[in-house]
Amino acid sequence: MGSLFDFFKRGLERTTTSLRRSFASLFGGASSWSEENYARLEDALIATDLGVTVSQDLVKEIRDHYERGLIATEDDIMRVGREKLLAILNTAEVPPLHQATTGPTVIMMVGVNGSGKTTTTAKLAYYFQQQGKKVVLAAGDTFRAAGIEQLVIWGNRLNVPVVAGKHGGDAAAVAFDAVKSATQKQADYLFIDTAGRQHTRKDLMDELSKVKRVIAKANPEAPHEIWLTVDASTGSNALVQAREFGKLFTITGLVLTKLDGTGKGGVAVAIRRELGYPVRFVGLGEQPGDLQPFDVNNYVEALFS
Repeated sequence: MGSLFDFFKRGLERTTTSLRRSFASLFGGASSWSEENYARLEDALIATDLGVTVSQDLVKEIRDHYERGLIATEDDIMRVGREKLLAILNTAEVPPLHQATTGPTVIMMVGVNGSGKTTTTAKLAYYFQQQGKKVVLAAGDTFRAAGIEQLVIWGNRLNVPVVAGKHGGDAAAVAFDAVKSATQKQADYLFIDTAGRQHTRKDLMDELSKVKRVIAKANPEAPHEIWLTVDASTGSNALVQAREFGKLFTITGLVLTKLDGTGKGGVAVAIRRELGYPVRFVGLGEQPGDLQPFDVNNYVEALFS
């Protein structure tokens, strides 16, 4: 598949192109930069979903460097952007995964409808399987018959056990059984898929809390991690989703999907800057191996390559 940097570079190509065009068109050949230039640059940065706060900070940094005579070329601007985003993403150290002291490490997957959560759950199983870990999956999306079937098909494809219930069944019961089964199988990881739900539906969000409580009955330490799957192409709405799910319980990590199909790859920075949630994995393609751990340096280098 090539290097991890190549992986990020391919996936972020649309966002990188958008950034470069913004810088080139706004400042190319200009003898001096006006307030209008800076305002247009800020709008262009916001369009890549870096977020208003990050975009304003970046424009301020570029203005400061320009006025001090430190910017002469487009590459100089890209350098300033690279340094600023690295500083934001490295503000706080990303905590290591909370590993189970006994039994499987249980990771609960949550997210809105259409975020790619079920497919992502299967791809995570593939990733950890490639690391030599024993994985079990739980088809907790009992609202969609297709959701159960989808995960079972993935399980067969990857040769990973899947604990599944019936369509319309109790998702919490599936999660409970999955913890017991994964423990008996001496699995290293259990990934529990849950039904997608809009963060605006309180009744459905409350049901997630029930699933979490029942998991803890099967294993008092669990779930060890709760990961939110976010479709990067939704842009700033992804930030809203992350904020609302975070009100329900502690989000320990994000998985950004469909980053390759959008020019809005800056959303990872916006979420980190405003909410502090670490990005654990990013999806940059359709194949199982196209889900990879998020790497700050490769991400930023690719964004400003």
